[in-house]
This record gives sequence, structure tokens and C-alpha cells, in this order.
Amino acid sequence: MIKQPNDLKDSEKKIRILLAGYPGIGKSTLALSAPKPLHIDVDFGIDRVEPRYRKPYIQPASYDEILSDLVPANLKDYDTLVFDTGGKLISLMSLWAIKKDPKYGQRDGSLALKGYGFVGKEFVRLMDYCFYELDKHIVIVFHAIEDKDGDSTRLRIKVEGQTKNNVWEPMDLGGFVEIYGHDRTIGFSNCERYFAKGTRGINGVMKIPELTQTAPNDFLVRLFAKYNDLSAKEVEQNAEQKAAYDEVMTAGRAIINTIVDAETANLAIPPFKKLKHALTSEKELGAELNAKIKKAGLMYDKVLKSYTNAPPKDKGAK
Repeated sequence: MIKQPNDLKDSEKKIRILLAGYPGIGKSTLALSAPKPLHIDVDFGIDRVEPRYRKPYIQPASYDEILSDLVPANLKDYDTLVFDTGGKLISLMSLWAIKKDPKYGQRDGSLALKGYGFVGKEFVRLMDYCFYELDKHIVIVFHAIEDKDGDSTRLRIKVEGQTKNNVWEPMDLGGFVEIYGHDRTIGFSNCERYFAKGTRGINGVMKIPELTQTAPNDFLVRLFAKYNDLSAKEVEQNAEQKAAYDEVMTAGRAIINTIVDAETANLAIPPFKKLKHALTSEKELGAELNAKIKKAGLMYDKVLKSYTNAPPKDKGAK
């Protein structure tokens, strides 16, 4: 079914976010601040999360176990799936792929080139399944490592081979968690230090509030709400612009349709110039006006500053 852009209800949209940072910086706790999370503890690291911030979890030992656990009947009480970590998830996918078809692996047990391609596609398929079919928010956690780029050092997510491109592809947001002085921050804009991903007005560097005995762990709950609020406002603004566009296009075409000769063309121009345009209306109506002027056999006289009949073409001219 064909839908119109204004039919989109972004206020109901689920969000996919990648969180990256050094070990021990609090990525898992931050990830578990999402709405009603299920902790998919692939790294078996829940004991490193402070007890009061722990959430219901599974600790799958294989990718097949993940697939069997992530079914609608098991997930009705959860709004977010937290994959912790993405690097370990891809490792389990790699073992699963090689078991599925030995051609995806090499003799030393690592992935072959075809294997990386297969695992990358499977990662995207899993993210799409969780997002579109299960209708869940997705938070995926990655360790960050340093990578030398000439004289500078950049941070990148710890993931093997070309699968790093597949990891970023389905994400709505991607941020690096760092510590500056006494503040913990997350950056959503690309910079010399790392590649990140910001959309819908979520960008720049944000301070992550310090967790205290009374402060709730709800950073991602609030971030997701902000994202959807900005999305809803964008949809509303687009609807207003579309309504204004439709109105001016109707008015502009009514003026253009009055043009049949030089006199009506000159009468049409003042109200035409007063039209308040929206979106691409100015360009479109300008093209329609020019086409109508040409069809009426008119030309604009720069000396008289008005439209006149175009001179007849010389039939003998070649």
C-alpha cells in the first residue's frame, strides 16, 4: 500500500542505537537505561553491572540460542533489546555460519571473505527482525579500540573485518561514551576522534547525568522520548508546509490559467509575484508560467517591461 509522508507517525517509532566506549566506562549500565530492557548478555558481564541497575537477562551460549529466545511469546514484557556486546554477538554468528557451511570459515577457525559477507547480512537481518517484526527498540554495545590514523589516534568499534560497515547501516543513532574531567559524555557527531551517527536533532556531545542513590537510570528513556518528540514536530512541520504548498499551487495555477494573450499575461504577473511559496512551489509554478507564456506566443519586452506578442518566425530561415 502506497503511503504519504504525512501518514508517518514518528512519535511511535522504535529506535536503534549503537553505544561504544572503553571497557569499564559504564556502557552496559547506560544501555540498560532504555525503556523496559531485556539484557542479552552475550559477554556474560552482568556481574560487572551494579546490582540496582541490573535488568532481566539471558546469557546465550550460541547464536541458535539467541534465535530461539527472541520470539514474540518471550518478549511481550519488554520494549528494548540490549545486545551486550555486539562484538561477541558477531563472534557467535561467525561460529554459527561456519557450522552452517564450512566454506564460510578458514582452517584456523576464522571467517573467510565469504563468511564475513554472510555474517554481515545476517547481522542486518537480525536487526531488521528485532526492529520491524518484534517491534522493539535496539541498543547494541561495542567496545572501542584505538586506531592510528597518521599522527592522530581515532576510536572505532571493536569488530572484525568488513562487518563494521553492516553494524552501522541499520542504526538510527550511534554514540561514543567518554570521560572528560569528572563528566561522562556521549558524542553523536562525527569528529576527528571517532565516527558517530546523529539524526533528528540528536547530535553533538551530551553529558550523561551522574547516577546517585536517588537518581534513576533513565538516560536512554529520556533520549528516546526526545528523539520521538523531535520527529513528531518534524512531521507536524512537514504537514504544515505541505498544506501551504498545496494552497499556493492551487492559487498559482488559477492565475496561470487566466493567461490567453499579452493583456491577461500582464494582469496576471502582479498577483503571481505576491504568492507566498512553500517547499518547491516557486520553481514548479515558474516552469508552468513559462510554459503557458510560450504556448500563448508571448515574449517579455525588457524595454516596455511587459509581455507582448512574440514576432512571427521567418519561414525562410534555416
